[in-house]
Amino acid sequence: MIKKWYFYTSLTIIIAFLSSGFKPLKIDTDEWFLIKNTDGIRYLFPSLEEDDYTNLNIPFTGNLFIGFKEAIGFKESEGKYKKVNSLGYMGKYQFGSETLKSVGIHDSTLFLRSPKMQERAFVALLSKNKAILQDVIDKYDGKVVNGILVTESGILAAAHLGGAGSVKRYFKYNGKKYIRDAYGTSIRSYMKAFGGYDTSLIVANVNAIASLN
Repeated sequence: MIKKWYFYTSLTIIIAFLSSGFKPLKIDTDEWFLIKNTDGIRYLFPSLEEDDYTNLNIPFTGNLFIGFKEAIGFKESEGKYKKVNSLGYMGKYQFGSETLKSVGIHDSTLFLRSPKMQERAFVALLSKNKAILQDVIDKYDGKVVNGILVTESGILAAAHLGGAGSVKRYFKYNGKKYIRDAYGTSIRSYMKAFGGYDTSLIVANVNAIASLN
């Protein structure tokens, strides 16, 4: 009888000990878990300030504008502000000298030294191209052309690669004319790779220039 009592007592103690190791955590009391963050922003980025990311050289996921510009920058130069390629295209977004002039920048040396100027030049060019291509955006956004779902961000990315005129020719031939840059990258590939981002904050302005202040 004593042996049975000892056995059951020991068994009860063991079960109680093991059960204590599997109690659920009260995660709702742990602030670091961001349990109350319903918009998901903090899960995407450690900081909510866009300027905190201008020196990073990796692409972002998600469809926010910060993701769009960093993805373009990584594709063009691996995010390197001082890069100059074999054709003389400069900076993180690989601007040609004539394109720089079109957004009000005439000092390429200063441009290469200034990440802030490069970011502003990129936005200014987007604004200019959005104004030039507004009719194309209105007509084709959300439609499938030559197997590619066309979006505003894809159109703007393609214009950054080959210019607004090349994008207009692309749609003139219903996407079937192979238009590419000097390195062989096609308008169609940019249209596909950079589609679906949110570029709604870009204001169409054919006279947009990059502020130097």
